[in-house]
Amino acid sequence: MAAKKILMLVGDFVEDYEAMVPFQMLTMVGHQVDAVCPGKKPGDTVRTAVHDFEGDQTYSEKPGHNFEINADFESIDPAQYDGLVIPGGRSPEYLRLDERVLAVVRHFAQAVKPIASICHGQQLLVAAGVVSGKRCTAYPAVRPELALAGATWCDVNQTYSNAVTDGNLVTAPAWPAHPAWMRQFLDLLGTRIET
Repeated sequence: MAAKKILMLVGDFVEDYEAMVPFQMLTMVGHQVDAVCPGKKPGDTVRTAVHDFEGDQTYSEKPGHNFEINADFESIDPAQYDGLVIPGGRSPEYLRLDERVLAVVRHFAQAVKPIASICHGQQLLVAAGVVSGKRCTAYPAVRPELALAGATWCDVNQTYSNAVTDGNLVTAPAWPAHPAWMRQFLDLLGTRIET
């Protein structure tokens, strides 16, 4: 298996598990993951938030860890990457206002490179205009945005543990879907894990 170079877009209050766990999983199987954030340099950190499902009408939010940026957003060349990971949390709601972030997302979509987006990360896909005609899932509160952008909504199960792949795009509703989401993303990358 050839190692792949993966780009991860994060910002302050990214969902803790949705940044940390994919970063660790993809690194574990031998891929290079460059975590970038507009306005931050390698060695800087973003604050994370832990979203949990505790029986309320929506998720609860607690302080998470600091997540270290290891590459410079300003100097990245998306053409040098094989795949893109977009974690959820609160960061996508303001990252989608950055035109360079949207251009990066469009690059991966137009080049038909694997994209893994989870939870509220799909807000970046919508803002970049890359979901029309795609089958997607997300945290249920993002459903209206996906529908208005022309995506076909795929229902999530009550445990949020499923993922949906359509072409080069794999989406998931929340961090309980990590096993399915990362498995499908690794398939798109051509990564095979022997068991």
